[in-house]
Amino acid sequence: MNGFIIIDKPPGITSHDVVSRVRRIIGTRRVGHTGTLDPFATGVLPIAVNDGTKAIPFLDEGVKCYEALMQLGTATDTLDITGQVLSERDFTFVSREMLLDTFAKFTGTISQIPPMFSAIKQNGQPLYKLARQGQQVERAARQIEIHSLELLSFESPFVSFRVTCSRGSYIRTLADDIGVMLGCGACLKELRRTASGPFMMQNAVTLDQLDNASREGNLEEYCISPFASLSHLAEISLNQDGVAKVCHGRSPERSGIESEIPLPGVTHALVRLTSAHELVAVAEYLDDADAVQPKITLKRVFKTA
Repeated sequence: MNGFIIIDKPPGITSHDVVSRVRRIIGTRRVGHTGTLDPFATGVLPIAVNDGTKAIPFLDEGVKCYEALMQLGTATDTLDITGQVLSERDFTFVSREMLLDTFAKFTGTISQIPPMFSAIKQNGQPLYKLARQGQQVERAARQIEIHSLELLSFESPFVSFRVTCSRGSYIRTLADDIGVMLGCGACLKELRRTASGPFMMQNAVTLDQLDNASREGNLEEYCISPFASLSHLAEISLNQDGVAKVCHGRSPERSGIESEIPLPGVTHALVRLTSAHELVAVAEYLDDADAVQPKITLKRVFKTA
């Protein structure tokens, strides 16, 4: 089995805990994850299995979607409900209109400072380890994109919202920043990821369901192939000669390519080299106007001879 299994992560365990559980269920060590979720968070956690791990660097995970519940009036050190309370303030003055106005100010390109309780490293040390030691270090602000921020419900002090954002966005920080702008403070109470790039909740499976599928011999039905996972990349189809060359680490010649070359509208991009809807390799494609034909440079070979 090679590809990605989308786990609906339960609350109370780390993303690494999920990886360990999947390793035991499917009986292989080559398992990893992409897009860490906090222990209290739930939802879409893409798990790479065997050759799926090779595809991780080429995934298009630029857009992520979350549904969250924010609690007004409470600020914590972790920016979520699991942390130590730093302040409790009046929140009763906050109205729906105030929330909508504030949400509008956090839509688009914004600057965000990553939280201390995060896996970002400072001099080789994860920030969360420094935070647990009571240390605070200066963190550079990052530009992130909030594509949409939708108010779902408001029953004070709880605010339910849906956010679509760029990779690297911290929803805990977003909730904290909204609380600061409102003047009452806030923390995240619940967080559920509903999409991570091409991986959607409708394709997710619980750990118990995966365990049952393993016992019944049906694991493959939950596995998304590397070919499908990298569908955002343009495709170049190879014939048997082209596949043979790529499997031996050589770029395909024109005679080994079945697709129309040059690729229409593509000058420089990563592409999938495929055969019969199977991913053979990921390559760099360069169509130089001065060259006789486009240059194809192998980046990662998935199929071996």
